[in-house]
Amino acid sequence: MFDIATDMNTQEGVITVKRPLDYEKKKIYTLKVQAENTHLDPRFLSQGPFKDTATVKITVEDVDEPPNFERASYIMDVKEDAVNGTVIGSVSAEDPDITNSAIRYSIDRHTDLERLFNIHPGNGSIFTLRPLDREEFAWHNISVIATEFSNPKQVSRVPVFIRVLDINDNAPTFATYYETFVCENAKANQRIQTVSAVDADDPTGGHKFFFSLSPEASVNANFTVRDNRDNTAGILTRRSGFSRLERSTYLLPVVISDGDYPMQSSTNTLTVRVCTCDKEGNMQSCNAEALMLPAGLSTGALVAILLCIIILLIIVVLFAALRRQKKKEPLIISKEDVRDNVVSYNDEGGGEEDTQAFDIGTLRNPEAIEDNKQRRDIIPESLYPSRRTALTRDNADVRDFINQRLQENDTDPAAPPYDSLATYAYEGNGSVAESLSSLESATTEGDQDYNYLSEWGPRFKKLAEMYGGEDSDRDS
Repeated sequence: MFDIATDMNTQEGVITVKRPLDYEKKKIYTLKVQAENTHLDPRFLSQGPFKDTATVKITVEDVDEPPNFERASYIMDVKEDAVNGTVIGSVSAEDPDITNSAIRYSIDRHTDLERLFNIHPGNGSIFTLRPLDREEFAWHNISVIATEFSNPKQVSRVPVFIRVLDINDNAPTFATYYETFVCENAKANQRIQTVSAVDADDPTGGHKFFFSLSPEASVNANFTVRDNRDNTAGILTRRSGFSRLERSTYLLPVVISDGDYPMQSSTNTLTVRVCTCDKEGNMQSCNAEALMLPAGLSTGALVAILLCIIILLIIVVLFAALRRQKKKEPLIISKEDVRDNVVSYNDEGGGEEDTQAFDIGTLRNPEAIEDNKQRRDIIPESLYPSRRTALTRDNADVRDFINQRLQENDTDPAAPPYDSLATYAYEGNGSVAESLSSLESATTEGDQDYNYLSEWGPRFKKLAEMYGGEDSDRDS
């Protein structure tokens, strides 16, 4: 358990531990140590002996140790059809200290990310949480942790290897995709294909497959299946002579069963194409559409023609779309400078008879209330009285009304920045003032006095210069 060595510098004996100590097994060790001279002086040999012994007692101190598992690793088996909660095994650990603290068990979830297993924290029994699939994972390696209740820092780990046992839960299928063909000149009972099968399961005695036709195809007069008893089967013809014009493909359902318990089977469809072959049975052509093509026109030529037609159609469609989406040039190119732009509205007024564009009733009745005036651009909601009253006062009333409207427009900040002339020319039948239209007026332009235009403000300055100036020239 111990060893001793001499320190050459200090001439001391250094005792070291040679094997692991265990406080619970042995607490005290008693050693007998001897010291002697290595170099004796011959003059004093008769005075010997030159050595001495001493007794050394070593006491082992107790320390808190982590739990110890009974095994260094565990191997457990479980069937893949085990229901959730099935116990598959247990682990055991104990505290080596005198206190013998209780142990709590848990699974390191880094080793069981899918949470397939769980463990009882008290007795260490491991059970399943989710269904298992041997074909997906045949082995699961998890790590179980043992922790002391009295000191959670004292933990131990042990690996647990869980093997999933196979059950027959998968049906056999074709080993690969088969491209099978039969010659038009094939004879009866001729082998055209050999098929094999695979199974995801792994039975103890190995695979054993059985091949047969499905019940609905057992009366098929074209092909049959012959089981070779070595996990393969041959596809044979039942008659001679096949024609692509009559039928180009045949679908043959083949049933494959395994010999394990419980027995699993599946139906696999084998596609058989009818082909043209030479006398030795070598395939030459299997394309049924090739029979429908003209003798002088190949498939590549037809494809080229179709591509040309498609390209032409695309060009026509794009050209038509561009024509429709072509935008017209705006009448006003610049939004800032509109002085030299002429905007044509193509809208002609209705003349003297058009009374819907303005409120003619105000001219006919100067004493109308200002608050009840109607909009000029829409038909009023209330109808005017059927009987119209004639203008019974002087033209001064009309002049006052026009002056009032003129003052309102001069002081209106939202008025357009250009001169606007509104002509009220229709007085209605039976008016004392008769018509104001220049076309029906009894007087000529020469008899009119336009000097009052200069009093109407800057908006009528141009008119005053035009008509007032003519009067001045005529007077001169």
